[in-house]
Amino acid sequence: MNRYGVRFMTAAAITAAVTAGMPLTSQAASNFDLRRQVVKLAGITSAASPGQYVTRQEFAQMLVNSTAYRVAGKGTSVTAVFSDVPASSQYASAIRIAVENGWMTGYLGGVFKPEQQITMQEAARGLLALLGYTDEDFSGNQLAGRWAQYQYLDLGENISKEPAEIMTQQDCVNLFYNLLRTETKSGQAYCATLGYELSSDGEVNPLTIADNELKGPKVIQRQYSISDYVPFDVNEATFYLNGDFATLERVKQEKSNEGFVVIYYNTASKTIWAYGPADLWEGVTTGRAAIRGEVKGIYYQSSDVMVPSTVMLEDSTGDADDVEFKLGNSDVQFGFSIYGDVKVGDHVVLICDVASNSNGESSFTVIDYVKY
Repeated sequence: MNRYGVRFMTAAAITAAVTAGMPLTSQAASNFDLRRQVVKLAGITSAASPGQYVTRQEFAQMLVNSTAYRVAGKGTSVTAVFSDVPASSQYASAIRIAVENGWMTGYLGGVFKPEQQITMQEAARGLLALLGYTDEDFSGNQLAGRWAQYQYLDLGENISKEPAEIMTQQDCVNLFYNLLRTETKSGQAYCATLGYELSSDGEVNPLTIADNELKGPKVIQRQYSISDYVPFDVNEATFYLNGDFATLERVKQEKSNEGFVVIYYNTASKTIWAYGPADLWEGVTTGRAAIRGEVKGIYYQSSDVMVPSTVMLEDSTGDADDVEFKLGNSDVQFGFSIYGDVKVGDHVVLICDVASNSNGESSFTVIDYVKY
C-alpha cells in the first residue's frame, strides 16, 4: 500500500477556526454576530434574514431544535394534529411536539394558525416551559406572571419589544441565546442540558458547541461522493481544505487527484473540514497528521499482555517498516486490543501527534483512528 500522511487540525483548532475573531467576554454578549453563530452551531436557527418576521410554525421548530427532541422533530408527521397543519407539512412533527409538551398552544376550533406571526408573549411562554416552569408557578393572571418571570430572568436581553409585538429572526437569535445561558427552574444552565458549557464570565462558549457537534473522521476514497457521508446538502456547505477556505469543487479535485480525503463535519453549521494527503515521511516532523495504511502488527508490553502499546503499518516502499505508532489513550488501546474492532490486515487511518527529538527523529502517538 502506498504511504500517505494527511495534514490534520485538532478538534480544538477546528472549533477555534469556527469562532475566529469572536471574543468570549461579557462585552461580546451584545454582539449579534456572536449570538447568531452560537445558535446556528447549536442547530436552533440560522437567522439568514434577521429582519424577517417569524411564524408560529417556524418558532415551533426553533423550540424543538433547542431540546433533545431536535432529531425527531423534523419533517412530516404520521397524523395531522390540527386541521390547518397537514401531516405532510415540514413543520408537522415540530408543532406536534411543541403542543404535546405545553411549549405552545393551539386555538379554539382545532387550529394552530401555523403561518401567523409569533408574538413576544407566546415566545416567552415557550422558553419558560423549556426552563421547567408550569402553570402552577404563576398564580392569578397567568400572562402577566409569565411576562414578569421572563423579565426577571433577563430572557429579553437585547430585545426591546412589548408582549403583543411580533418577533423577527434577530429577536429569535437573542431570545434563544439568552435561553442557553439561563438557569432552569432546577438551577442548571440550560445549555448544559444539551451538553454545552458556559465560559467563565457566564456566556455560552461556542467552542464547546462546535466540539460537541463535530463528527468524524471519515475517509472518503476517490470513487465515493462526499454527499454520501454527511447528513446535509453539500451544495449548501462551507468547506475548508487543509485548514484553508475552499470550494466543494476544490475538495473534489483533491480527492480525485490524491485518492482520498479525510473529513470532519458539523451538521448545525453545515461546515466540512477536509484534509488531503501530504508526504509524512519527507516533510512532517512535528504537529498532527493522519497516516493511512494496512495494520502489519499490534504489539503489547511484557508487563501487560492485555493492553496493546504500539502498532505498525504495512508500507510497500519499506520506509515505514521501522516506525512504531504508540497508542496514546484507552479508547485507542481498546480499539486495537483483542476486544476491539481493528485486527492485523485491516486498513486504517491513524490520527497522530508527531514530535521530534534533538536528533531530528520523529515519534508518533495515535490519538484517534478510523477503519476504511
